[in-house]
Amino acid sequence: MTIAVVTALVAAFCYALSTTIQQRAAKRQPPRRAWDLRLLWRLLRTRSWQLGWTPSLGALLAQAVALRHGPLAVVQPLLATGLFMAILIEAAWTRRPVQRRDLVATLLGTAGLAAFLATAAPSAGIDDPAASSWWWVAGGAGGAVGACLAAARPTTGAARGALLGVATGILYGLSSALIKAVVTRFNGDLFELVTDPRLAALVVVSLVGVQVNQNAFQSGRIAAPLTALTLTEPVTGVVVGATAFRETLSVGGYWIPLVVLAAGAIVAGVWLAAGAPRKAH
Repeated sequence: MTIAVVTALVAAFCYALSTTIQQRAAKRQPPRRAWDLRLLWRLLRTRSWQLGWTPSLGALLAQAVALRHGPLAVVQPLLATGLFMAILIEAAWTRRPVQRRDLVATLLGTAGLAAFLATAAPSAGIDDPAASSWWWVAGGAGGAVGACLAAARPTTGAARGALLGVATGILYGLSSALIKAVVTRFNGDLFELVTDPRLAALVVVSLVGVQVNQNAFQSGRIAAPLTALTLTEPVTGVVVGATAFRETLSVGGYWIPLVVLAAGAIVAGVWLAAGAPRKAH
């Protein structure tokens, strides 16, 4: 479990650095619709956006290691600390001191995550969910993402960013579940790996997630999409873990109030961090 926690935190830091770099690049592009691939095509030719993939690849490797050694219910909430790390990275990047609200958000969210892991005591489930379980997950996730995209189409600004952020969080949470399934099944046979339908699904879901994510970062201030994404991704991971992977949370009896308080601290920390005023550069 120690390996899972450490590598998940490393992945969170790398994702925070990658998000900071790529968000700055996306904001410089003309606004596009959620499914308009011209945005992604322009970003692919942008040097700063390309640079953001270096820490992103490091995060992907660290996340794969974390998911191989720990349950989704542990790894996904730890990945949410990337939002708090992004505050510190942005402060260093812009050479400004961390605001008090940012610091409170960081401490509150981190404390909430620590309390959640200590009280909920997530435990691992099965390594290879049945095909029927994946179809149920695909149907639920696909329906939720489709609803968010449909609702975002007539909206603008923060509301659009929040809806696209929720859709991105669902897609990224599903990607994490697929990563766990792929890495736990891998036994050194490369042919079996490249022919695994879970790997193909991972590629498709990840690409769609990147497209929607960059569009979300264009919609108004970064606060709305980043809050929605950060909250939705771990929730999706925990839901998929508890359903498809049959992971369990020890939330019964007198632990329930503590778990509720911990969850409230996480939500409050993310909301404060994402809502902190940011200057455009």
